[in-house]
Amino acid sequence: MKIVAGCDVGSLTSKAVIMRDGKIIGASIIRSKPRPKDSADAALESALKDAGISKDDIGYIIGTGYGRDKIGFVDEVVSEITCHGKGARWLLPSVETVIDIGGQDCKTVKIDADGQVVKFTANDKCASGTGRFLEVMAKVLGISVDDLGKLSLKAKSPITLASTCTVWAQADVIKYINSGVSIEDIGAGINTAMAARVAILVNSLKPKGDILMTGGVAKNVGVVSTLEKLLGVKIKKARKADPQIAGAIGAALLSLEKVNGKKS
Repeated sequence: MKIVAGCDVGSLTSKAVIMRDGKIIGASIIRSKPRPKDSADAALESALKDAGISKDDIGYIIGTGYGRDKIGFVDEVVSEITCHGKGARWLLPSVETVIDIGGQDCKTVKIDADGQVVKFTANDKCASGTGRFLEVMAKVLGISVDDLGKLSLKAKSPITLASTCTVWAQADVIKYINSGVSIEDIGAGINTAMAARVAILVNSLKPKGDILMTGGVAKNVGVVSTLEKLLGVKIKKARKADPQIAGAIGAALLSLEKVNGKKS
């Protein structure tokens, strides 16, 4: 019986996954703290509680995410692109293209049959097209990020944002609120603007095969449905686990390869 773990410390959320013989026995998603080390500690502690085991039971731990170099308990660190590719393949064995939208960047990754990265593109120069964009917009509307995704389903006449720049888009949203536009129509416009930004990045990679979204934005039905229309393809759903923990799953799978003596 081999127990391993992966910890993904992101800018908005931190995740941990514990696996026994390749199956998830514990997982957690927490709001990231100011210090990445504290985020990692809290995420692992929560996952350990979920699994009903202690840290001493874990044979190997790999860290990933933007805060990976600050994690104190890992055996090694691996890039989030590699981990998301591996995790996506586990979530959906047929996937060939992965769209990962994190808190501070957006990545499109092509992977091979083993979940190894073949090619990728990333946008980390601007908050638009990232989880941070949606968080800022949700705060302006006075709702949760989770609720923002559902607004598109109730919209009757979605707004069009003049710019995807977070600063200018925020000003636009405030203008629409003050003009009495419904929150549903504003939310739908925000989701559409987000999807349009992501679509540009995805198309630049020329995606092929089954597409899977990972990261918290994968649970935003408004962004996903609009992105499907813009790309002209159906985005597959992760059914084995929450797509937000894909990076931590990939890190755990790489940990399992290490204890099994395989080359990652």
